Amino acid sequence: MLRPYTFTIIMPHTPNLRPAPDKELVVIAEYVTDYQVTSDLAYKTARYCLMDALGCAMLALNFPECTKLLGPTVEGTIVPNGARVPGTDYILDPVTAAFNLGSMIRWLDYNDTWLAAEWGHPSDNLGAILSVADFLSQNPSPIIGRGVGVRVRDILTAAIKAHEIQGILALENSFNRVGLDHVLLVKVASTAVVTQMLGGDKDKIINALSNAWIDGQSLRTYRHAPNTGSRKSWAAGDATSRAVQLAFMAMKGEMGYPTALTAPTWGFYDVSFKGQPFRFGRGEALLRPYNSYVMENVLFKISFPAEFHAQTAAECAMILHPQVKDRIEDIERVVITTHESAIRIIDKTGPLHNPADRDHCIQYMTAVPLIFGRLTADDYEEDVASDSRIDSLRAKMQVIENKKYSADYLDPEKRSIANAVQIFFNDGTSIKNIAVEYPLGHRRRRAEGIPLLVEKFKTNLATRLPEDRIATILNLFSDPQKLEDTPAHEFMNLFVVK
Repeated sequence: MLRPYTFTIIMPHTPNLRPAPDKELVVIAEYVTDYQVTSDLAYKTARYCLMDALGCAMLALNFPECTKLLGPTVEGTIVPNGARVPGTDYILDPVTAAFNLGSMIRWLDYNDTWLAAEWGHPSDNLGAILSVADFLSQNPSPIIGRGVGVRVRDILTAAIKAHEIQGILALENSFNRVGLDHVLLVKVASTAVVTQMLGGDKDKIINALSNAWIDGQSLRTYRHAPNTGSRKSWAAGDATSRAVQLAFMAMKGEMGYPTALTAPTWGFYDVSFKGQPFRFGRGEALLRPYNSYVMENVLFKISFPAEFHAQTAAECAMILHPQVKDRIEDIERVVITTHESAIRIIDKTGPLHNPADRDHCIQYMTAVPLIFGRLTADDYEEDVASDSRIDSLRAKMQVIENKKYSADYLDPEKRSIANAVQIFFNDGTSIKNIAVEYPLGHRRRRAEGIPLLVEKFKTNLATRLPEDRIATILNLFSDPQKLEDTPAHEFMNLFVVK
């Protein structure tokens, strides 16, 4: 009897030829190294962004759940000429300082916002930028300013570019739809600009960026029921600290991976993005150039420390408060008309377990101002949340989509964040539907919003700093040229508390 033949199939080897870097990496690196920001509006907006982010950070220090995470990894560690953490006396290495400051800026969901196919908070990047700027300003590299150090102008330029990278990647690319959190874009943007701040050339920036993309990325688990929790408040700090670490590694000569995005099977697109490349305008790669568009159009949170998709709902509720404050028990139902993104992210029924859960619930963020005529960071804490009227009113709420609101949300010429609220009573009467398309922090309401943004900054600083220091800081911000010429370490020293 003949034995059957055994065949061994030998697959052809993939040629081990080092390819050119992905063009997405190259374009970002060239933008960071070569693009000259000339927009006065971008720098003006960046000054307000810097102001607002630092104010949000200072306010966060009033919340123990935030402060328990801050400080050095090993208690008592002080880094000579290290980076300072505003509102504290910590002096840390730039990686740890970035985690501290990035977490503080983001903790209360009160800093600036960008809404598109993906959303996020571009001023999160300041956790990395400010920490590295403070460190470099005290330990100047011969590549950076030939020993002069870093000035606030450099901070603003880096912020404009980080905003742009994060925001342009977000315009048509929805990371949340594949389960990834938007802090991935913070890590990428911060990695690019911080590597350049450290003196990195285009090749080193590409190397650092490639490592940012091939990292394991944060899932959105902590932003959604039933797992919503406080990690959403420190995830950006985590992203900025990783960015600083990757930038320092690249400056030490650590290699990169040229097709981190496009490598078949093993690259980011195939592993994490369902095999699809990024879209940049009509589906054509990088059709929209990187410039200063995002900073010029960024959204500020002025009225409420609330997830941005609910800002106009809370504003509607504030308008309605005088008419319903004495009739809360008589309400039969509340109809919230909103856009698709809000329904997908913050339409939430059932028990709310913690502050992070509450500030991602459009019903909660509408109920509180209807009842109390306010919505502050303290209103997410248990003392307020335990008021039985809130959950009773939430149970009477109906959230529905308006297709036009959804379309206008994605329209680059509008970028509205519309909500409407209407109240119906048990006796059959109702109050006229109240709609707000653009929140106070929108570019279309800048003139109205900026004076209130400055007041927000003053109020937040007053929770940590004495009056004379606040006056010095406000005077500095009122003189753009003096502000931009200030060395970074002198600027950061204004926010130190001993």
